[in-house]
Amino acid sequence: MPRYAQLVMGPAGSGKSTYCSTMVQHCEALGRAVQVVNLDPAAELFSYPVMAGQIELYTHLPVMKQLVEQLQQWEFRVCGVFLVDSQFMVESFKFISGILAALSAMISLEIPQINIMTKMDLLSKKAKKEIEKYLDPDMYSMIEDSTNILKSKMFKKLTKSICGLIDDYGMVRFLPFDRSDEESINIVLQHIDFTIQYGEDLEFKEPKECEEDKSALVDEYFQDHVDE
Repeated sequence: MPRYAQLVMGPAGSGKSTYCSTMVQHCEALGRAVQVVNLDPAAELFSYPVMAGQIELYTHLPVMKQLVEQLQQWEFRVCGVFLVDSQFMVESFKFISGILAALSAMISLEIPQINIMTKMDLLSKKAKKEIEKYLDPDMYSMIEDSTNILKSKMFKKLTKSICGLIDDYGMVRFLPFDRSDEESINIVLQHIDFTIQYGEDLEFKEPKECEEDKSALVDEYFQDHVDE
């Protein structure tokens, strides 16, 4: 039976620890067994149990790729989860920087990847509406929006080439992650489950019988509606 792994990545302060803590609680509520391995040497305090580990930046050394290959040899289905702080992505130039980092991880690790905008719960209503255009971005529209800011012709040409590269790949899309919204957490988990084909090899289990007190509540509910 295959096992499953999320490889959670992202810049410092992007919400990796909070994401892991939230996802652990959510999965445990669903009855899933979850273990978290800490690969960030700078992180020491956690609100969830971790197994110690240490790793260098995935962009500089092949160790992350080697880790993925080893997990796959152990029959893990691995999915990359790349996080960016939504508060950082409210400007076009910062967004392009974040999207290039996500694309770099996808190319380097060669595994399915879900890209997530974290800390959506910290945004104002106006900021949330503004950031919607970055979830499924139109890169050429961003070029037009940035034309007045870029004074150098050289940087305009470079920015246009970068946006064209991102648009040509057409593979970088973001999901919003609001830790205070159960539906938002569920949507992210469903995308990850679909990516790693979670549950396809699980045996069918008979539904558990309802507890007596729950049955009594259901009976009472229907009785009240019959009386009406």
